[in-house]
Amino acid sequence: MTTKQISYPNTKLWMAAIKPPMYSVAIMPIWVGTAVAFAQTKIFHGVVFSTFVAAAILILAWENISNDVFDSETGIDQNKHHSLVNLTGNKPLIFWIGNLCLGLGLLGILVIAFWQHDLTVIGIILLCCGLGYTYQGPPFRLGYQGLGEIICFFAFGPLAVEAAYYSQTQTWSMTALAASVIVGIATTLILFCSHFHQVKDDIAAGKRSPIVRLGTQKGAQLLVWFTGSIYPLTLLFVLLGISPPWTLLSWVSLPFAVKLCRHVLENHNQPDKVSNCKFIAVAVHFWACLLFGLGFIL
Repeated sequence: MTTKQISYPNTKLWMAAIKPPMYSVAIMPIWVGTAVAFAQTKIFHGVVFSTFVAAAILILAWENISNDVFDSETGIDQNKHHSLVNLTGNKPLIFWIGNLCLGLGLLGILVIAFWQHDLTVIGIILLCCGLGYTYQGPPFRLGYQGLGEIICFFAFGPLAVEAAYYSQTQTWSMTALAASVIVGIATTLILFCSHFHQVKDDIAAGKRSPIVRLGTQKGAQLLVWFTGSIYPLTLLFVLLGISPPWTLLSWVSLPFAVKLCRHVLENHNQPDKVSNCKFIAVAVHFWACLLFGLGFIL
């Protein structure tokens, strides 16, 4: 393990631990929910949006950090050189840094609730945090039962998008709910892809991820349908009059989706080659959601 760590530049390990590209996962539900709100009301509360984005980034940081802490307790991360716990060797410090991020993030949402004299948004976000904790946190560890993707879909899809919409309008929207399905699928795609390269470690730790249950080949085949569903759904929402035609701009992300599916189909059983697929999934998520939201604004 020590020999392998030396072979990587320390800065690269830290960047892999912090995962900067992953924070688009926190931003996009807020972006899409706010874009739908603007399309329907022509009102944009910039301070609320900025505060919500900052809070969402901090809360996602808590989730990523706490997951490293919880995974260190099961031994699943013993070969994960870019785990924050493995890098620092100080699990209590990492645990409390994560809690600080959570506290600051929730403070930001409380500020929005104070401005609005309405506790609805903080209630939704607390539910998201609760779901996030059950993913890896004891005694639940639902991610180890293969339920992580379901949790991810609801937390980053319907709940987060509707919370962002409500923060702008203090009302609910069926259009935002429909849009949240696209965001939820695109976000869940990233988590699904993160399992392909760590099947052996997952099995050793007793984690029954979807890829462990299905096998890498069936998982790769399912990925094609899973990824492909984003685009016909977007078209269906346009044909039904739920979304404006401009949301078809999200189809510009299709080359990234094709690249992702081909890459995983070809390398699903080769951990060293397939390990970067989640970053291709991040590109699919980022461009699909960014352009989807832009379609509402246009």
